[in-house]
Amino acid sequence: MNSEQVVRVTAQSFAQYREDLIALLLDAVQHGASVGFMNDLDQPQASRYFNEVHAQLEQGNLLLWVLVEDQRVLASVQLILCQKANGLNRAEVQKLLVLNEVRRRGLGQVLIHALEQGAREQKRGLLHLDTEAGSPAENFYSALGYTRVGELPNYCQSPNGHYSPTAIYFKTLSEPQ
Repeated sequence: MNSEQVVRVTAQSFAQYREDLIALLLDAVQHGASVGFMNDLDQPQASRYFNEVHAQLEQGNLLLWVLVEDQRVLASVQLILCQKANGLNRAEVQKLLVLNEVRRRGLGQVLIHALEQGAREQKRGLLHLDTEAGSPAENFYSALGYTRVGELPNYCQSPNGHYSPTAIYFKTLSEPQ
């Protein structure tokens, strides 16, 4: 893990990571990740999605981190900053993706720690997320100090079309100022 580096991607640096991010998303969905896409996700769809990500980076609504090894993106995570006047203390963790071939190396944990530090820097003291109920991600987030508050039935479809409940988690990093 010595040559791995966490990088916060900006709107200006996005282009250099774009193709690897597309490949990462395609890999995640191919291996069953429930991240908002179906099995028929293809390169053009993934490319359109990352056009939206780039636009959100430019607007300052989204923060994005990648974990890079030998100039290759192995993992990524996003933080959506709430823009509502009454919610400037919160943000949503989204799309923690790790290439299937490098899973179980602790890369997700490294990215979540970077994301939490970035949230603190943005004065976002309350993080929330949802993940497929019963998935290994539940143990992952619990181990990182996230608290499960419940679940919503039939909330999301896995890439193969099966509906499942989603579990809602939060973590308090700091009290509102």
